Amino acid sequence: MDPADLSHHTSRRFNEDLERVRTRVLAMGGLVEEQLLRGLTALVEGDSQLGQSVAIEDRKVNALELTIDEECSRILATRAPTAGDLRVIVATIKIITDLERIGDECEKIGIAASRLAVAERPSDHYREVRHLGKAVQDLVHDALDAFARMDAGHALNVARRDRIVDDEYESIQRQCITFMMEDVRQIRRTLDVMWVVRALERIGDHAKNICEYVIYMVHGKDVRHTSLDSVESVILPRSG
Repeated sequence: MDPADLSHHTSRRFNEDLERVRTRVLAMGGLVEEQLLRGLTALVEGDSQLGQSVAIEDRKVNALELTIDEECSRILATRAPTAGDLRVIVATIKIITDLERIGDECEKIGIAASRLAVAERPSDHYREVRHLGKAVQDLVHDALDAFARMDAGHALNVARRDRIVDDEYESIQRQCITFMMEDVRQIRRTLDVMWVVRALERIGDHAKNICEYVIYMVHGKDVRHTSLDSVESVILPRSG
């Protein structure tokens, strides 16, 4: 076989490996998005059985993480990727870790929703929690979209929105503390609500992490522990 043909064949096989991993990461992302939706639905509708199923289905997310991790390890061992391709593999391993942790937080939401289903439900049907949940759902979805499109600019914009999630989380936490001080009978239920919103806040953090890894994939810059304003000056072209 001509060396050039061999090189082309090897490159094609490597690209197929990367595309297969990318597809599986997006499938894993779809699983955690569904898990999050079902967990929030269980909370709002007071569906104990649905909450329990969310907790049980986290096994699927864990299994997919192991599959992708093994595939990435195989690629590292057999393809010897360099430069940008190596960054993609390393960042992918980190992304699936964050997705697995999102799944863990969804499991917590499912468990809490199952307990809250038998408690007295507030008249507003957890309005603030629903609002926070929607913001977090959008954050996860858009982070995965940035990964799918390898769009660092979009990833940066999504990462900025984690601050909104943090602010809403802190506001709900303050409200919950007030409720418990005003009525000790609400302590058990309120603690479960606080557990849910804490899980949502952590999911937002993991979505932000995914965005940071997308930026690393595209630009080779590790932007963790870096202010987003500084990141913008690095990855976005200056006008003029």
